[in-house]
Amino acid sequence: MEIRIISDTEYTVSGVHIKDAVKQRYCVFDFESTGINHETEHITQIGAVIIENNCIQESKTFNTYIKSPKPIPESVERFTGIYNTQLENAPLLKDKYSDFLEFTKESILITHAGYEFDLPLLKNECQRNNLPLITNPCLDTKALFSYLYPELTDIIWTDYLINYYNIHDKDLRRHDALADSILIGRIFLGILEEFQARDIKDIEFIDPVVVKRFQIIPLV
Repeated sequence: MEIRIISDTEYTVSGVHIKDAVKQRYCVFDFESTGINHETEHITQIGAVIIENNCIQESKTFNTYIKSPKPIPESVERFTGIYNTQLENAPLLKDKYSDFLEFTKESILITHAGYEFDLPLLKNECQRNNLPLITNPCLDTKALFSYLYPELTDIIWTDYLINYYNIHDKDLRRHDALADSILIGRIFLGILEEFQARDIKDIEFIDPVVVKRFQIIPLV
């Protein structure tokens, strides 16, 4: 897979090949962090859930806070609901990362805006901590939806997909990594259902798929 930034507002994704998409095992994951700049911020929570047999397996989850080397700003604390006091006794990333890798084993990763944030953030964290970078294939719901609707000019926010697929989210606390993983999983299953409705069995980006990049909105 190749991700290529083409402007401040767009990137392209190519080289995606997933055979028999409905039959695959997936691991949906999400990170919370000290901020939105993947180059300077740090992971504060990792959440993940498994999708097997075209169903979210809520009994198969991964969830941990991560002690950050820098404090969470007050605005981010309010936004995520994760406070510095909750991280005082949390494990370091290097002490939980192998467990996360084991949880994702033999799974295709699913994320939302992960090509723009979660994967670059993880790459930087791995470099800082001398940890091996995850090598699983990864699908992003933004790219998948952009593949289905290349004519769209909207930025594909989470709420956009929630509304489009009529996803139930009232039972989930937003900006919690595990809850967001479950939410992204529900969105992914909606996208996968649309692939089936179009009689598309394999997810293949033969031509580069153009995706609108999210715009950073400062927290106050």
